Amino acid sequence: MARIKPQALLQQSKKKKSPSRVSIPTIIIYSLIVVVMVFFLYSTYRHWSQRSGIQTVETFSGVEDGDAFISSKKSNNPKYAILNTSKGFITVELYKNGSPEVVDEFINLCQKGHFKGMPFHRVIKNFVIQGGDSNQPGATEDWTTRGKHNSHLDTSLKHEAFMLGTSKVKPDKKGFELFITTAPIPDLNEKLIVFGQVIKGEDVVQEIEEVDTDEHYQPKSPIGIINITLKETV
Repeated sequence: MARIKPQALLQQSKKKKSPSRVSIPTIIIYSLIVVVMVFFLYSTYRHWSQRSGIQTVETFSGVEDGDAFISSKKSNNPKYAILNTSKGFITVELYKNGSPEVVDEFINLCQKGHFKGMPFHRVIKNFVIQGGDSNQPGATEDWTTRGKHNSHLDTSLKHEAFMLGTSKVKPDKKGFELFITTAPIPDLNEKLIVFGQVIKGEDVVQEIEEVDTDEHYQPKSPIGIINITLKETV
């Protein structure tokens, strides 16, 4: 057997350890894979960036639409008021065309809770039931003797039965008393402003009318308005 020289063994060892060359097709394939991955990452980033922008626009748009909706709601005046009384519910249709200033004042006071807990402090059978603060100056005064306060609402609705009105003469600047007629009383046109009509709950009005009162027409048992709810439709 022929003996291999040490120099030849060293050369063979170097040939085995030296890395093999990478072929050109392999380089091209790896390059394409890298390009595809970069393109995919860029496309994904761009997609989510655009989507985020769209969501942001929609969010602001939703806020603007919401504000417009709220503003629209505020601009629309309710047409009905539901009086929750200690005897039941009374639904009133508000007549803004006849008494716009009074209806606006009434709506504003309802929203502030002015009528919450207001008592009916005077009940006169076949006449009216009156709600207000009996502790106000002049509240116990016979309001049927008050003079005409102004004439710019002479064209207001006549006082038929189950009409809602308020006094033309206020005990003070904060006073707003409610009157619901229980019979046709045209002579009250000089003293009251009609701004609504009972369309549901006439039986409740009549039940209030039948409560026991003292000689000053004040109910012997507490009775009044629990709260008032405003509605655009009923």
